Amino acid sequence: MKAGHVAQVKTGELPMNNQAQELIPLAAVLVDDEHRLDFLPTYFGPRLMMRGEALVYGWMRRLAEGYNGGFWNYYTLTNGGFYMAPVLGRLRLEVDGNGYGGEMSADAAGIVATLFVLGQLAAETQGTDECDALIDRYHWLREYAGTHAEAAQIYRAID
Repeated sequence: MKAGHVAQVKTGELPMNNQAQELIPLAAVLVDDEHRLDFLPTYFGPRLMMRGEALVYGWMRRLAEGYNGGFWNYYTLTNGGFYMAPVLGRLRLEVDGNGYGGEMSADAAGIVATLFVLGQLAAETQGTDECDALIDRYHWLREYAGTHAEAAQIYRAID
């Protein structure tokens, strides 16, 4: 990512590999306004970018009572992943499929919605190169979620 892209960084640390005992930062980098147009085609792919965006918004409407739209931030992850998060306060999420109900930040809720979308799109594109890329991005985001301050809430919501 070019120097102009970094407006905000949230960090956690995970080991890069077992051979080098060094830790490399796993961070979320806020995409600046100048690069927002490149975000969706880069991370969902040109064919799925419109569907991916709409699904994230739809999942948030389904999960968060009272959510009715708004501005979203885009984040890239230093491990290759990404997520989208609404610019809001705390949200109450209800996940019908697993019985989860709880409050979390909009950032954590965005991670949850993005993970659900990546899983859905991977199922819809099974057996394609697109699917493989979506699965990788799912795992990279899930890895980042483990470093998030609300990791326990995120994992309960997606379980």
